[in-house]
Amino acid sequence: MDDIVKAAIAKWPNVPACYGWLALDARGNWRMRDARCQALNLQGDIIRHPSLLNFINRNYQHDDKGQWYFQNGPQKVYVDLAATPYIARTSATGFTLHTGDTLPLPDAAFFNSEGNLILRSNTILAQLDDRDLAEVSGYLYENKRLLNDDEFMEWLEQTNQSNSNPQLMWHYQGKSDYAIPVAKNELADLMLTLGFKSYPAADHPSA
Repeated sequence: MDDIVKAAIAKWPNVPACYGWLALDARGNWRMRDARCQALNLQGDIIRHPSLLNFINRNYQHDDKGQWYFQNGPQKVYVDLAATPYIARTSATGFTLHTGDTLPLPDAAFFNSEGNLILRSNTILAQLDDRDLAEVSGYLYENKRLLNDDEFMEWLEQTNQSNSNPQLMWHYQGKSDYAIPVAKNELADLMLTLGFKSYPAADHPSA
């Protein structure tokens, strides 16, 4: 958190929090949602100003209820999450989060019923930008055998019906010595496990 933000909190400690005006979409874009967007349930306008984006990213965190927010000076601006609290993108060295930070080596990966890949690294939960999915899905193995696209789709369809299907292994960056287990799970269940909320609310925060 920026020092200037800490100073503002100390000076004005009881500023009411803001809900519904800021969202993070499934591709890692911060979106501003004015009253019209909220009323019509629209995504909102993408924030593109570099300095503002950096400020939001540096002061993004969650409270003890698992609700994510941007500390804007003395005010908490709570964030509606379209997916996970972080969105990951592939990079030359691994994965970069939408905040610009590097995602530590994942300890598990999950596909949900919509075909999205969700990475977990300790308490960091990050859905992969769907535009990068093809790059990762080329390193999925079952019983040490590389799956082709048709076999992967068959596995995904089967796991939609049963949790007893074989677990895949993903060779991180194509390296067999970094084999990460891949299972089937839904976003809501993964968020619940870590105690995170997708849509914060002042009176009755929901999952």
